[in-house]
Amino acid sequence: MACQACAGPTGSAGDEALQLMDKVVSRENLLLAYRRVVQNAGAPGVDGMTVQVLMAYCRQHWPAIRERLLKGTYIPLPVRKVEIPKPSGKGMRTLGIPTVLDRLIQQALLQVLAPIFDPTFSDGSFGFRPGRGPLDAVRRARAHIAAGHRWVVDLDLEKFFDRVNHDVLMARVKRRVKDKRVLVLINRYLQAGMMEGGLVSPRTEGTPQGGPLSPLLSNVLLDDLDKELERRGHRFARYADDCNIYVRSKAAGERVMVSLERFLRDKLRLQVNRNKSGVARPWERRFLGYSVTTHRQPKLKVSRESVKRFKDKLRRAFRRGRGRNLGTQLTELVPVLRGWVAYYRLAEVKGVFEELDQWIRRKLRAILWRQWKRWPTRIQELRRRGLGARRAAYSAMNGRGPWWNAGASHMHTAVPTAWLRQQGLVSLVQEHQRLQYSM
Repeated sequence: MACQACAGPTGSAGDEALQLMDKVVSRENLLLAYRRVVQNAGAPGVDGMTVQVLMAYCRQHWPAIRERLLKGTYIPLPVRKVEIPKPSGKGMRTLGIPTVLDRLIQQALLQVLAPIFDPTFSDGSFGFRPGRGPLDAVRRARAHIAAGHRWVVDLDLEKFFDRVNHDVLMARVKRRVKDKRVLVLINRYLQAGMMEGGLVSPRTEGTPQGGPLSPLLSNVLLDDLDKELERRGHRFARYADDCNIYVRSKAAGERVMVSLERFLRDKLRLQVNRNKSGVARPWERRFLGYSVTTHRQPKLKVSRESVKRFKDKLRRAFRRGRGRNLGTQLTELVPVLRGWVAYYRLAEVKGVFEELDQWIRRKLRAILWRQWKRWPTRIQELRRRGLGARRAAYSAMNGRGPWWNAGASHMHTAVPTAWLRQQGLVSLVQEHQRLQYSM
C-alpha cells in the first residue's frame, strides 16, 4: 500500500488542525492501521472482501481512494447487520460490520483522533482508552466504596449505541477537529446505511458497534457526562455506557439519579433505562461483572449473574461435546476457563472458584457417563477404572440419570480429579492463585 503523506512545510498548530486528513492518509499511519485491521481479523462486510486480500486490493486501488479522501468525496459502503446474543442472555445486540477497507480507514482515523481527544477525557473514564481497562474501573469503584461512599447510582443508558444523536455528537467532535474533510467523513460513517437481507436501511441516529471508530465516538459524547459529574464533585467510574456514581446516602443517590436523567435527556438526547438503573447498596448491584462484600473495607467478588452466565456458556459447550473425545473437548474448554479466571483475578472471595471447579468436573463425568450409554459398557468402563465387579454392576444398573451418577462415589472413584488433570483440565482455584501471585 504505497501511499505518501502530502508534502509541504509544517506550519502553525491551526494549519496542522486543518490538515488532519493528510495525517490520516500518511503512509506510516496507514501501514500501522493495516497491521491492526489484519491482526483483529473479523468478518467481511457487505462486499465480501476479507482481510487476506486487503493488501492486494489497496495496491491496485489506493491512489484513487486516497485522492477521494483528500478531496472529501469518499463515500463509505453500508455496514452489514449482525445480531449476537447479549451477555445477559436476554435479547440481541446489533453490530454493524464495515467493509475491511472502511475498517482500515476508520482505524487510520482513530489513530490520529485518539491522541487529540484522549488526553482531555476524565480520569473516571476507563472504556476503550490506551493503558486503561475494565479492571481499572473495578479498582476505582472499590476505592470509592472503601472511602465511605456506600450507596451507588447505577446508570444504564437505553440502547446507547443505537440512540446516539448525530448532531449532538458531531457538535462535540467539532470542538477539537477543524478539518472539514475529516468531519464530513465521520458524519458519513455515522450515516452509512445498514444492510440486512440485501436491503439497505438509512441511519439517522446511533453509532453501531463493530467499527474501530465507534468506541472513541462514544467516549467523545459521554465525556460531557463525565465533566458534569466532576463539576458536581461526584465520585464515579465509567466504562463505555456503564456508569456508577458513589454517594453517601440513599437520598443523595435519588437526587443524583433524577438530575442526571434530566441532564442526559436535555443535553445529550439520551434516555436512562429505569428498569435496569437504580440506587442501591453496591453489594446489591454489579459493575463490569464484579460485586463487593458488605465489609467496611469491601472485598471484590464475582457477581452471581456473572457466574450464571458463565455456567450457561459452559453448558452450551458441554452439549456440543457430548459425542466427542474428552481430550478434544478439554482442548477447547481450557482457554475459555483461563480467560474467564484471568478477568476475575481481582476477586478476593475465592469460594466461587472451588464451586465452579466441582461443577465442571461433575459435568465432565456426566458426559463420560452418557458416552458409555449401555449398562454393559458402563460395567466394563467402571471395572477398567478400578471398581470391583459387584460394585461396577450395581452402579451401572442403578437406573439414575447422568447428573446423579456424575456426583456419585463410583464416578468419583472411576474418574478422579487427578485423571481429569492428566487429560488437560485446569483448576480455576489454582489459576486464580497463580494470577494473584503474579500481580
